[in-house]
Amino acid sequence: MNTKYILTVLTLFTASFAFAQSNVEVVIKKIKGTAGSLRVALFNSEEQFLKTPYKGEIVKISGETVTVVFKNVPAGTYGASVIHDENENEKMDTGMMGIPKEGFGFSNDAMGMFGPPKFKEASFVLPATKSVSVTLKYM
Repeated sequence: MNTKYILTVLTLFTASFAFAQSNVEVVIKKIKGTAGSLRVALFNSEEQFLKTPYKGEIVKISGETVTVVFKNVPAGTYGASVIHDENENEKMDTGMMGIPKEGFGFSNDAMGMFGPPKFKEASFVLPATKSVSVTLKYM
């Protein structure tokens, strides 16, 4: 066989692993009621965490547990957040002192002391982790 041909095939084969993408499954648990929708966001950096999602989905609620799959996600470190937007106003409703009125949760079931968790608490590494759980909290 031609040496150039073999080198080309090996290069393409190796490059496909470098750019490998996976699916990420976000399993949302303990959803209260079927009113509204779930706003599921996937973040790929600490700087963008809870500000600008890398990917997002809005899904109807079909029961106490819903699974959302983000497809073709490159290897890296990610964090997920979920809001149960009961009144579908496209935001997290809060009451006095910023306490959430709607269900919310983060990957790894991370919770902050006085506010949301840090990215590193909610983060997971892809492709090592292909499924994360988010248990919704209601105040």
